Amino acid sequence: MTGRDELLDAARQAGAAAYAPYSGFTVGAAVECEHGEVVAGCNVENASYGASLCAERNAVAAAVAKGLRSFTAMAICTPASPPAPPCGLCRQVMAEFNPGMTIYLTNPQGEVTQTTLDALFPSPFDPGQLPRTSGLNRP
Repeated sequence: MTGRDELLDAARQAGAAAYAPYSGFTVGAAVECEHGEVVAGCNVENASYGASLCAERNAVAAAVAKGLRSFTAMAICTPASPPAPPCGLCRQVMAEFNPGMTIYLTNPQGEVTQTTLDALFPSPFDPGQLPRTSGLNRP
């Protein structure tokens, strides 16, 4: 397992690389995978606001692109004090992989709040709610 501080540092570093010219709200996220690998992502805004990408989903997508799908924790760095939690869309995507993962919320000043995804998002839509005949159940 990766150390908490390493995960927090990865999220802070990713946040420093964020592209947020419209909101100025830079976000970095780092997901810890089952065997200790850390994969980071940052938010990428777009002039067409709906096309913007959140750091949390970018980190998950980067991990999945590497063939990693079992996550134990995520650190999220925002400029807010106290550190802001992920949006609802990111919570849903995160829950697809581990609804009980540990979440560390931090900021560049070093504040840290620890919680769990199921505390932040207690009733996600999950594959068990899909019709059995859809063929879309989790692999």
